[in-house]
Amino acid sequence: MLYGRKLKKGDTIGLVGPSGAIRVEGALARGVAELERMGYRVKLGESCEQVYGYLSGTDEVRARDVNAMFMDDDVDAIFCTRGGYGTTRMLDLLDYDAIARHPKIFMGLSDITAMHVAMLEKSGLATFHGPMALSDWADGETHAFTRLSMERALCSAEPVGELINAPGYHERKTVNPGVAEGMLVGGNLMLITSLLGTPYELDTRGRILFIEEIGEKTYCIDRMLTQLRLAGKLDECAGIVFGDFRNCPVEYEHFGLTIEEIIRDIAAPCGKPIFTGLQSGHCIPKLTLPFGVRARMDADACTLTILESAVRE
Repeated sequence: MLYGRKLKKGDTIGLVGPSGAIRVEGALARGVAELERMGYRVKLGESCEQVYGYLSGTDEVRARDVNAMFMDDDVDAIFCTRGGYGTTRMLDLLDYDAIARHPKIFMGLSDITAMHVAMLEKSGLATFHGPMALSDWADGETHAFTRLSMERALCSAEPVGELINAPGYHERKTVNPGVAEGMLVGGNLMLITSLLGTPYELDTRGRILFIEEIGEKTYCIDRMLTQLRLAGKLDECAGIVFGDFRNCPVEYEHFGLTIEEIIRDIAAPCGKPIFTGLQSGHCIPKLTLPFGVRARMDADACTLTILESAVRE
């Protein structure tokens, strides 16, 4: 695996818009101001201020932005503005050899999952499933829990250790007991599923699979988990950790299955350690997860412990 250099105050964060266009006036400026208030310099990519339909610029513009930020020696880390849709359209335009030659911190979530998976499989780069400039910082309220979790993962060459939810977040629950160790991978369920059958398909063999989702009715969650099961991804992994499932209702009241029932029906039969309720995904505040490093999960205790750092001195 390849790792970026740890982030420190005064470093330059390159902002890119590899996914959806920014639709809220002033949101970008507010997000930049919050990052600067935290002590970082910010360099805007061309894609941050472009609009091409629902995308932050054409596929070529967005991919060129990402490639350029990795090649730019003045940029220390790369953060994404927001999710939405669009990263899968440009996966074959990214320069994975250049990314491997210039490993850096790369962070985002949701639609950015496709890039996490592609960079892991094609470049061997450890990346971060964490907050984004607009959805987490642009409201002008830097949530201390989110910021501390992010900086704990990005700013120290020591392993993060056990990931603990914020007080008051919903309870973690054991689905299948057991302990597993392996590389932590995953992200958004829809994006993981959309990569099946492509050159960027996620390899789950012997790995701990993290899954989260937002805004999908439960029958859609059922369909996507079933597709992962049929593709062998649940049988091949070492264990599964389910994160936040924000706004994922049953389609009709009193006529449907809950998220818990779907996980029990589809994921549990794989026999691997499984627990739910890790505070990562579209929730606010959220934990930052380093992907591409070794982790240990204890489904009996519902703990996930990061055993390696994803950054270097």
